[in-house]
Amino acid sequence: MKKIFIGSDISKLKLDVCLLGDDQIQDETVLVNRISDIKIYLQGLLRSYRPEDILICAEYTGQYIYPLCCASTELGINLWLENPAEIKYRSGMRRGKNDRMDAFKIASYACRFQDNARLFTLPEQTIRELKQLVSERDLYMVDKSKYKGQLTDQGSYMDREDYKRKSKRLKKQIKALTQSISEVEDEMHERIRSNPVLLRQYELLCSVEGIGEKTAIKMIVTTNAFRDFKDARKFCCHAGVAPFSYVSGSSQRSRNRVSHRADKSIKKLLHMAAMSVIKNPGELRNYYLRKVEEGKNKMLVINAVRAKLVLRMFAVIKNDQMYQKNYINPLV
Repeated sequence: MKKIFIGSDISKLKLDVCLLGDDQIQDETVLVNRISDIKIYLQGLLRSYRPEDILICAEYTGQYIYPLCCASTELGINLWLENPAEIKYRSGMRRGKNDRMDAFKIASYACRFQDNARLFTLPEQTIRELKQLVSERDLYMVDKSKYKGQLTDQGSYMDREDYKRKSKRLKKQIKALTQSISEVEDEMHERIRSNPVLLRQYELLCSVEGIGEKTAIKMIVTTNAFRDFKDARKFCCHAGVAPFSYVSGSSQRSRNRVSHRADKSIKKLLHMAAMSVIKNPGELRNYYLRKVEEGKNKMLVINAVRAKLVLRMFAVIKNDQMYQKNYINPLV
């Protein structure tokens, strides 16, 4: 039986669906973005096709993809979540844009590049809960930082009495946000303690010099408990700490630099970890000082320290062994 390809353009309230088979459009429809509605449509297709003959392709659009992920996983249908930029740049020049055209474009992309499909696996419940909690904590942290900035920046530029009243209100908001952050972090630790695998990974990651609890939890969530990433170098690319060359012909030559296409949230935490570790006595601080004395650019060396931290985190997980500063490889 021939395969069919379903392109799905997902928004907050609806899914525009294009079903492609035999290089022709077989069906186009609009679904409500709910698990029940998506399941009804897919169950209708399963009366005519086997689950393994169906490939759904959609752009990764954050939390809006959750109903489609749940429905396809429950029915055993293959789902491919692709980077929107990848689909855009491989689909050629197009005039005009609407959701119906986007669904057809995604279905055509899935048909053409089906050999490159990376099938989606729904993370376990604990990972999904941790991901939501991390997002909630980040939301509160941003607001808290914003309010604290108001406290420190405006004291010299406002009337004293006005600033006094404003600071009182801001401190009240900061106190409430601090309480919320504490409650969220308690829930996160509770979820980790309830799962022996995640607890072990958390302890291993925290044993690495410079890695704190925030970075450890973020690494677990981002890597899906180190199931989605097996290679530390690939994760360095994902996190934006892997340098790439920029050369064209004989006239355009640039030093190697990192790409802006990266997971900025994990990159920020890795940067903070690198800055922490180079300020304290240790191997990485000595490495940083030595490279700077050799004339290396400081940011380039800091980026190398970020990569070393990633390599160490993957190493302790792979070996299932706490980090040792003076580790000696028994095979050498």
